[in-house]
Amino acid sequence: MIKRIKYEDKEIILVGTAHISKESMELVKETINLEQPDVVGVELDEQRIEQLLSGKKWQETNIIEIVKTGRTYLFLLNTVLSNVQKQLGDEVGIKPGSEMLVAIKVANENKKPIHLLDRNISITLKRAIKKMTLKEKIWIGVSLVGAMFGVGEKINLNISSIEDLKDQDLINKLMKELGKKMPSIKEVLVDERDAYIAQMIKISPGKKIVAVVGAGHLEGIEKIINEKKHVNLAKLNVIPKKNNYLGIIKYLIPLLFVILLIYLTATQGLNQTFNALIIWAIANMICASIGAILARAHIITIIVAGLAAPLTSLHPAIAAGWVAAIVEGKFYPPRVMDFEEMSQIKGISGYYKNRVTHILIVTAFVNLGSTIGTFVAVPFLLGLI
Repeated sequence: MIKRIKYEDKEIILVGTAHISKESMELVKETINLEQPDVVGVELDEQRIEQLLSGKKWQETNIIEIVKTGRTYLFLLNTVLSNVQKQLGDEVGIKPGSEMLVAIKVANENKKPIHLLDRNISITLKRAIKKMTLKEKIWIGVSLVGAMFGVGEKINLNISSIEDLKDQDLINKLMKELGKKMPSIKEVLVDERDAYIAQMIKISPGKKIVAVVGAGHLEGIEKIINEKKHVNLAKLNVIPKKNNYLGIIKYLIPLLFVILLIYLTATQGLNQTFNALIIWAIANMICASIGAILARAHIITIIVAGLAAPLTSLHPAIAAGWVAAIVEGKFYPPRVMDFEEMSQIKGISGYYKNRVTHILIVTAFVNLGSTIGTFVAVPFLLGLI
């Protein structure tokens, strides 16, 4: 799909593509050769163009950093979505992102400069994490658990055949569907990127630009350009501060628990205080251990997760899932082949067998279990008062 827009003295030709469509590749090639623009824009950033050209995305993966920064759920979700797109691409014989490679190749053949239009992927993911609400994080966690066992709510893409994918950008369509449940995710991954790409097109060099973008961005980009509103790129590159209420909750839970222990000791004696400690420990241990079991963790990891959960639940800077991930990594350390095969994972069993995604699943499930354990313990603790 092609859209032509006039912006001041610049002629903009937007080429909307599907990332696994042979027709999109041909459309990109024909448009650049026919239009002979001053510059060719592509929906990529420096990090992704390097990964696309080198084909070694795994080299950029730092599992420990992902776990520590709380990106486990989002990274798993991104991996699942990417693999869905790749598997569908395999069915039509097209590698995702091929139309961008064609744009770069044809631009080089015509000696046209390349203009990168998209925001740095790391900034995009960090902004998404920071803007996610607690409800959205829980929804992702529950959805991932449901996906592992084939239960729960499924997202309806209304895609009847592989041919449908040639007229739409799968990932952006899926993110818009997810936006109904997670508006902050859609805001960052779709709306903000529409604005960012539109502004990068407006400030591109030359009088004529062919911009190759996902079809899911066409409508948003066209609207923003036609509105002639300036987009503050610097503002969109800032990582927002973490939601204060989430930080408060981390400290509030252990504080309230300590206050409860003091109250029980002062009013009902040490026996009731001991009962409170037992309830807290059992609830957290059982739920965290169940999470580790569902993640198919090593028996030692299951034991360690259970023992760590009552303590980490009271420590705002440490999570039970982190401890479990470190222990699991000792037994099943990720290998180079695990990183290389991440883009080829098929089926739920594949995510369990791959050591990288396996560790992330252990982290996610244990953290989720520990969180559930904390809430399970609350009514029992209140019953002691």
